[in-house]
Amino acid sequence: TILGEGEAALAAGPAEMTARKGAKAERYVDNKRKDDVRLSNIIAAKSLADAVRTSLGPRGMDKMVVEGDGNVLITNDGATILEKLDVKQPAGKMLVQLSKSQD
Repeated sequence: TILGEGEAALAAGPAEMTARKGAKAERYVDNKRKDDVRLSNIIAAKSLADAVRTSLGPRGMDKMVVEGDGNVLITNDGATILEKLDVKQPAGKMLVQLSKSQD
């Protein structure tokens, strides 16, 4: 994934832990889970934006992506960069799919 150490745990942690507890755990008095999910989505979107930010525009730079098997890809296409990332967060996956459909 492209999230930092603390961000990755926060992005996947609370929502996954709550989902594992079962349907009864879905009842909350406050909006803590909603806030956790919203924060997770914001962090994922910002992380993906940071990954492609420097490749956009007339001064866009090329990015080098090294895959697990050692293949090297050099591109400045945002959709290709995002496609090569291993995004686990659901909202992040949706943004990657959206970038593919815009091509």
